[in-house]
Amino acid sequence: MKIQTGLTSIKGVGEKTAELFARLHITDLGELLEHYPRDYEKMEAPVTVSALTPGRVCAVKAAVIGTPQIKRVRSLVIASVQAGDETGFFRMTFFGMPYLRSILKPGSVHIFRGLCQAGNAGKTKGTPGGMTACALVRMEQPAIFSVEDYAAVQDTLQPRYALTKGLTNRMMTRTIRAALEELSEGKTPDGRDFLEEFLPDGLRREYGLIPWREAVEKIHCPKNTEEAAEARRRLSFNEFLAFFLGLSRLKSEDQVRQVRVVLRKVPDTDALLEKLPYRLTGAQLRVWGQIEEDMQRETAMHRLVQGDVGSGKTILAFLALLMCAANGRQGCLMAPTEVLARQHFEALEKLCSQQGLCIRPILLTGSTTAGEKRRIYRAIAEGEYNVIVGTHALIQEKVEYRNLALVVTDEQHRFGVRQRESLADKGEGTHVLVMSATPIPRTLAIVLYGDLDVSILDEMPVGRLPIKNCVVGTSYRQRAYSFIAGQVRAGHQAYVICPMVEEGEMDGLENVMDYTKKLQAALPDGIRIAFLHGRMKPAEKNRIMEDFAAGKTDVLVSTTVIEVGINVPNATVMMVENAERFGLAQLHQLRGRVGRGGAQSYCIFISSNENEEVMKRLKILNTSNDGFFIANEDLKLRGPGDLFGVRQSGQLDFKIGDIYQDSDLLLKASSLAERIVSEDPQRNRLEFAPLYRWEEENRNRVDFRSI
Repeated sequence: MKIQTGLTSIKGVGEKTAELFARLHITDLGELLEHYPRDYEKMEAPVTVSALTPGRVCAVKAAVIGTPQIKRVRSLVIASVQAGDETGFFRMTFFGMPYLRSILKPGSVHIFRGLCQAGNAGKTKGTPGGMTACALVRMEQPAIFSVEDYAAVQDTLQPRYALTKGLTNRMMTRTIRAALEELSEGKTPDGRDFLEEFLPDGLRREYGLIPWREAVEKIHCPKNTEEAAEARRRLSFNEFLAFFLGLSRLKSEDQVRQVRVVLRKVPDTDALLEKLPYRLTGAQLRVWGQIEEDMQRETAMHRLVQGDVGSGKTILAFLALLMCAANGRQGCLMAPTEVLARQHFEALEKLCSQQGLCIRPILLTGSTTAGEKRRIYRAIAEGEYNVIVGTHALIQEKVEYRNLALVVTDEQHRFGVRQRESLADKGEGTHVLVMSATPIPRTLAIVLYGDLDVSILDEMPVGRLPIKNCVVGTSYRQRAYSFIAGQVRAGHQAYVICPMVEEGEMDGLENVMDYTKKLQAALPDGIRIAFLHGRMKPAEKNRIMEDFAAGKTDVLVSTTVIEVGINVPNATVMMVENAERFGLAQLHQLRGRVGRGGAQSYCIFISSNENEEVMKRLKILNTSNDGFFIANEDLKLRGPGDLFGVRQSGQLDFKIGDIYQDSDLLLKASSLAERIVSEDPQRNRLEFAPLYRWEEENRNRVDFRSI
């Protein structure tokens, strides 16, 4: 059996089930084993009702009191029911589960497991003894177990996986364990173990890593959190090492690129700086000086500009493009989404019109019609346009540039090394300028972007209103809804972020599909709500983002897919559900979607875990709007106890490694990769043979250049 073997080779997996796995991009055993748990659940012994604690996930053995009450609010079915034991009672609410009456019959006893929340004050009927005080605790959408089923998993650590509709966590767990059993007996044609250890024992012990096979088994079947943590550490190290080996070899193979024509300093840029209605900050002027100096050299520039949202990266890109155009050369600006590309194009076009610049810009995206594309291709090849703004369409084979001298990529982590190179290769000795608003501490940026010089914009323009932040528990949610409604009435817009796409992906976390329905029920009629997530087709995502940018939608419920790629100055509220599951740097990145206009903006972080340490960590966001300070705090605070968080979409797309939480491993893997390449440049040391085999196999499966 090979790691590339299809899933139907596993007992119990037929064609229909394999199609469900394919929705998660799992088509063979290797991809299945790399589908790591999102989290683990410690199935602790059930407690009594009186021991239920708001802010904690608890299991409780209780009897159903009365019949579930079903009501419909627009298209949403809401069921509520009470349960209790001799120590008290609590209330539960379920959404979209009209069949509950057939399961939760009066007097039936079950184990309910879910996040406990503070109940409401007042009086209620239907409780033991008649009218009593309301339950002090409530649960939303708890999992329901029979007493026997819960006893079978009690005191174990259960992995929870990302799922899709029709695929349960039980099916995923069973399939992965069956694959592990079969692989344990499999060998390659030359007799090697399919999970052959590739690190020499001395190196593995030096870095405190467990064997690879052991890590794969323990990540899926840990006995305790310590085993899960050491498995995660080894697998994260593997990812980082593969990345840095690829990057090290790229750097060693790369020749210093000589530019075709040396650019000269031009008066056009100084004139634009004089005419701008604002003055550049000291940081902007410093970084512009670095860019201008780079572009006058005989070797090609490779520079990264990092800066918070609003720090002024775009004007630096426009200045570089102007310098290029004034030298009679072409420049490109590539953005990750059509919406952002169009916004960049419109801003550049407006600047050219106002200031009479020598730039002749054109927009080229995937949705440009075929006939228009042919016309634009010809015009670019003939030099009619000297600045081309667009998306991935800029690197298509059909696009030929007359004299490309500069490539600018916005939100660089969405493209990666390979795509930067593809665009740079359209010219000869092309200068490369990449921009990112992702706050990464300089120590990490230097190793992650090892092929780039790093400039940091650490100063914000004066006059910007700081965003007002609040970190609250779930009891604040209704007040937040009222606040959002008030902002919409005032003519503004709002984002609501959920960590999951649909129900079933992970218990206890809000998902976009159900939350949209809840919000439609909670907000006043007339408020226009739309949803967005990464599984949608690109054209549909673009349409939804364009509608929001155009003010056709009031509230956008989304996953973190919106953290880059959209600029809506009218949006004044960002509300994040399950904020405790995100890294601080990612929450700051999400916060950057608001505060882009002249109105006061607000960010509401709702935590479903009100543990003192959790809230203390989140409240760092109250004290600072400085992304680099927050990123450094993330390095300090996200320790080994936080096994998993919500993955940041597109953020250096490692499957399990986290550049903040695993920063120590990141630096060690970088150091080891450099050491291996320098000690064995010819790749002929026998002790590294298994490592080189693994590297080649890994490179075939995941192209590091796309990271």
